[in-house]
Parts: sequence; C-alpha cells; structure tokens
Amino acid sequence: MLHSGHVAFFEEAATYGELYVGIGSDKTIAELKARKTTNSDEERLYMVKSLRAVKDAWINSGSGLLDFEKELRQLNPDIFFVNEDGYTPDKKKLCDELGITLFVSKRIPRQGLPARSTTALRKECRIPFRLDLAGGWLDQPYVSKYHPGSVITISIEPEFEFNDRSGMSSSTRQKAIDLWQNDIPPGDPEKHAKTLFCIENPPGSKYVSGSQDSIGIVFPGVNRLEYSQGEYWPSQIEHVGDESILAFIESHLWFINLAPRASEFNVLQESNPCKKGAEWLADSALKVWNAILEKDVAKFGHYFRESFEAQISMFPLMVNSQIRETIDLYRNKSSGWKISGAGGGGYLVLVSDTPIPNAIQIKIRRDSII
Repeated sequence: MLHSGHVAFFEEAATYGELYVGIGSDKTIAELKARKTTNSDEERLYMVKSLRAVKDAWINSGSGLLDFEKELRQLNPDIFFVNEDGYTPDKKKLCDELGITLFVSKRIPRQGLPARSTTALRKECRIPFRLDLAGGWLDQPYVSKYHPGSVITISIEPEFEFNDRSGMSSSTRQKAIDLWQNDIPPGDPEKHAKTLFCIENPPGSKYVSGSQDSIGIVFPGVNRLEYSQGEYWPSQIEHVGDESILAFIESHLWFINLAPRASEFNVLQESNPCKKGAEWLADSALKVWNAILEKDVAKFGHYFRESFEAQISMFPLMVNSQIRETIDLYRNKSSGWKISGAGGGGYLVLVSDTPIPNAIQIKIRRDSII
C-alpha cells in the first residue's frame, strides 16, 4: 500500500544521490509477516518505479531480512538507506563488509501531512502483541513443577507489524484475529484469555502453548502472572495500568530487529529444566516486577538480564553465535537484555535510560477492559 510516508522516505533518500529501490517479494513478505500482501509485488513495483524520486526499482531475488543481498552486491551503491524498523545488525555488518554507508532514517512525514504507516492504513486489527519481560517458561508445567513463580507480561499496541516467528506471540495473536477479527471485545479479560488459550490448544494438542501468550495479549498494561507448581493457568493475575509505570517501561525498552527464528527451530531439543534454574528464574522475575513498581531502571536492567540468563541455563538453544554476537554489540550500551519469546531469533530487547541508536520503541496498550 503506497502512501505519503513511503514517498517522503524516497524523497529524503533521493537527496543523497540517484535512488534505487529493492522491493520485497510476495513470498518473502508472506514468510516474514505470515500474511498475503495487499498489492502484488508486480503492482508495487509499477507504482514505485513511477515515482519521480526513484531512478529504478526491482523485486529482490532473495528471502528473509537480507533478501536484497544479491542486488546490493551487484549495484555496490555508496549508501544503503533504511528506516528505523528496517534496521538490523546484519544489514550493518553486510554494509561494513562491502564498504557501503548505512543510513538509518527517522519516520518524519512531509510537512503539513499526517504520519502514515501501512499497518495503520490497512486497519487490519487492533489486537495487541505481547512481550514477556521476565519469568518466561514458568507458565509451562514441565518448568514450574520444579519451583513456582511469576511471568511478567506487557500488551503491545500493533503500531507496526512484528515479524512472524519473532517471539512476540504472533501465532496466538493470529488465533485471536480468527476469533475476534479486529479487536478484543469488552468483557471479563480472564474469560477472554481462557477462551483464546483453549482455541490455541484444542484437545489432543501435542505441544501446549503457555497461557502467558493469551493473557499477555488480552490483559492491557503490565501484568504479573503467578504460577503454582505444575499448573497451566496462573493462580493469580496482578494487573497494573498506572500511567507513570507504563511510561517508565516504554521509555526504557529498546528493540533491535533480528532474523525470525528458523521454521525448523526447536528450543526444547537441548533443554534442561531443573530446580536451580526454575528458582533462579522465579527470583529474578519477582525482582523485575518490584523494580518496575519502584521505577528503578538500574534494578530493572540488572534483573531483566538475570531472568534471561536463568532461561538460558535451562534452554541453551535460545541463543546462538549470531545472537551472542549481537548482544556483545550492545553490552556496553544497556543495563539489561533478553531475546523475545523462546529465542532463536526475533528481537533483542534492551533496557537503557539513554537512547539506543537505530532501535525501535513500543507503546503499551492502555485501553482497559478491566
């Protein structure tokens, strides 16, 4: 869906020289976003090539987040121009290898025109994504049987589309879209979350998705889900919608785009849930919760990282060499970090009280149905 935001982006890029545009194919977008494109790649190519600011354009021949690599190497431009949510460390690494300057643009609308995004224009739905801030895995009985504890979740407005298989509960969100279409209906949020949990895990399911996914999507704000030993559903849900606390979380969380986890990825292949790891995870999650309520960024970052390390101690495949390499890039720029969801790709989430270059920030759902 070509809109004024795209045109402003192209016009800004064209101030640096002749502009060449690589377009994601229908197949690549389906793999990354788990949906069909509104307009076909041929139609999108026709429109982009018709713009005055564009020298030439093509459909990228590759796949994934680096689908343009072959064309980039062939063209060998002086500058590779992306926006903030299009930046990834792999793109920076590729540009450094080729001696190309990577320029990351802010999303600034043309003067006098409203800000535009494809997601907002499509109005596909207002159903949120979710992020587990700490304690993830304790919603699984094969972990909580060793020690009870909390999972901390936030409900995230769909201001832009997180990639599929990125740990932002996109599969559960798709079930919610199938169930409710455009938004979560009014009513008891716990009842809605249980309905969504049952839809995603019908009788006979080989693998039961954790209930934090459905609760994290349905409950607005930030929530602490307290799991007893060996239970699928929390014994208590503590909800916080205080504006100052939500603003504190938003202002200190920064997202770095990584490649989606591979379709064949199975984090459970080398898992080792144990009492020591579950206790560590439960303890650090509770400390994250207290740090958020106290609005203490130093403690938030420290225990945010501790919770992630506790996860890795039991599920080492959450990280790979590429993810560790990316973490190293930001180790001195942040006080805490984790990978979204079960890892293997997705997003590197950082805690920092100063801006992280080229990172994106999110907005937490405020529209309370409670």
